[in-house]
Amino acid sequence: MVPLISLRSDDINLRQVDQVVSVLENGGIIIYPTDTVYAMGCLANQSKAVSRLAQLKGLKIEKARFSFIFPNISDLSAYVKPFDTPTFKLLNRCLPGPYTFLLQAVKKLPKPFDKRKRIGVRIIDSPFVNVLLEKLSIPLITTSIHHEDKLVDYETDPNAIYELWCDQIDLMVETGYGGNQPSTIVDLSTSAPVVIREGKGSITVL
Repeated sequence: MVPLISLRSDDINLRQVDQVVSVLENGGIIIYPTDTVYAMGCLANQSKAVSRLAQLKGLKIEKARFSFIFPNISDLSAYVKPFDTPTFKLLNRCLPGPYTFLLQAVKKLPKPFDKRKRIGVRIIDSPFVNVLLEKLSIPLITTSIHHEDKLVDYETDPNAIYELWCDQIDLMVETGYGGNQPSTIVDLSTSAPVVIREGKGSITVL
């Protein structure tokens, strides 16, 4: 049976985090809580896992709107082009937090992202994710988990998520009920910030 790890957000068990790291580094897909909704993800350099992730979401890899999760702003430089001071100040003001920023990508992204001109980046405000990323040298690729009922956008019950996906993933981490608001998406790849989707992150700080 696929492991289900239960964690307290205020008391992260490092041995359990190491178990998650092992699954990811061996090409696995995990489900985990973020500062917005529950998400599914894998390591960005695991091309087979990324392709499998796209298949699970019923998407073609070229059109899959996955986000890259980084531990901090300084780690963006290997994946996005240099940005100006106003952009840095905006990122610094909003992150870590419930935002996804679209930024111009560097030319040498790992496959299958090597042809993308921009990518979505997140720096999540989550104790578990922070500890996990400290142990990883590669960013996570992530996608939100939607509810089966189209009238409800996101599934918040970790038990329901596990029952639905346990046969298709390699491990799940839960910290209780998740949120039902996605991140606010802001396009910074053009001359001025453009709000693509208003979510949990306030747009008044942009």
